Amino acid sequence: MNYPSKILEKAVDEMASLPGIGRRTALRLVLHMLSRPASQTENLAESLENLVHEIKFCEKCHMISDENVCHICSNPHRDTSVICVVEDVRDVMAIENTGQYRGLFHVLGGRISPIDGIGPAQLNIESLSKRIKEEEISEVIFALSSTMEGDTTSFYLYKILRDSGVKLSVIARGIGVGDELEYADEATLVRSIQNRIPYAESTLKG
Repeated sequence: MNYPSKILEKAVDEMASLPGIGRRTALRLVLHMLSRPASQTENLAESLENLVHEIKFCEKCHMISDENVCHICSNPHRDTSVICVVEDVRDVMAIENTGQYRGLFHVLGGRISPIDGIGPAQLNIESLSKRIKEEEISEVIFALSSTMEGDTTSFYLYKILRDSGVKLSVIARGIGVGDELEYADEATLVRSIQNRIPYAESTLKG
């Protein structure tokens, strides 16, 4: 595609680098931004710059936050004895939207996937072990996707935590095999968490 402007082409290239956005869609979005008042596009640019330079990750659970400790970890009304382990921030948001879980979270930042070059060292596993040792935790819930990589990650966590004296449970299989947690409806998520079972008794037992 020939562009009348190198600046336009560069903007389209950057927009098309986002997941799920092809070059035609990228061009439409860029042209739309050009047609809007300059202040609106400047506000977008400012918000993206803030996203890059101002966003923080909670030093306890690794959730995205505006502060060093996120609003969940700092909430005195949360049940600090239970940690729900999830893959990423979107899973925290999905569970929080149910309004039924009152414990804490721990964001791994992904799942073990050797084919993608992701091993335990690339995930926030060491900090999870540290929290269990230093905080008064009675239960850890594995709420990972029902995929091969999710199951592998849950089993790895089970192996390193099973002698910690903490109850280890896994969400019930209301989440279909192969499904991502973030796409589950709220009712299914609620049932899965409420009906969680001890990990050692689950089908993931190794």
